Amino acid sequence: MSDNPRNSPAVEGGFRTHAEKLVGSRLESVFERCPDPWEKKLENFPKYVKRQNLTRLLAQYEIFRRVLGVKGSVVECGVLRGGGLMSWAQFSAILEPVNLTRRIYGFDTFEGFPSVSERDRGPSSEHVKVGDLYANSHDELKELIQIYDSYRFLGHVDKVHLVRGDATQTIPEFVASHQHLMVSLLFLDFDLYEPTRVALKHFFPRIPKGGIVAFDELDNPLWPGETSALLDELGIGSLKIQRMEFDPYIGFAVVE
Repeated sequence: MSDNPRNSPAVEGGFRTHAEKLVGSRLESVFERCPDPWEKKLENFPKYVKRQNLTRLLAQYEIFRRVLGVKGSVVECGVLRGGGLMSWAQFSAILEPVNLTRRIYGFDTFEGFPSVSERDRGPSSEHVKVGDLYANSHDELKELIQIYDSYRFLGHVDKVHLVRGDATQTIPEFVASHQHLMVSLLFLDFDLYEPTRVALKHFFPRIPKGGIVAFDELDNPLWPGETSALLDELGIGSLKIQRMEFDPYIGFAVVE
């Protein structure tokens, strides 16, 4: 379910059929009936997670693995509930526990879309409006980050940072105050034109060769703004945009 009653179901439902949308409630029922303690349930999470969710986790893992040898931090644009952000963090803790300079930065308003431009409008996206994709996860994530730091190697060195606010303002300010920043992985999931273009303008020049820029909504009629932002800022022809064979959504390019 949406965190905010203002959200249209179509905003997060995407191309799912009615039967697919019922899967969540069916899994919830099984999860609630299971007598195991919550920790045992989470340890066995593949029992309760939809294939699409595992697909995304695997796609993120494959992308992260490709930047292990590339200098720079991970920047996620569009945190929502934080599952993706904390996946990057866990991958780093598992695969490179001594890499104390790679940080994970997450940008979001944590209040839904602050604005929607005409570049985000299309026959399949007229439902999108200000306030959509609201997820007030900021404080929860701050607490989870503290717990994450308590049991990872070199946990006294900060790893995950949240940047709250309208990204069209916070990104230029952040880059200006972090002159040392290099970006090994830029993951764009704002869905909208304006913040995506601002992110490309300020972060892409800081990606070294071998780094990756990834997009969640390219070529998606529900979210035309992301493709438009890429066209206007970099041009699609400037990048060799690839995809994982098993994932239909994420497009990524290795900077050459």
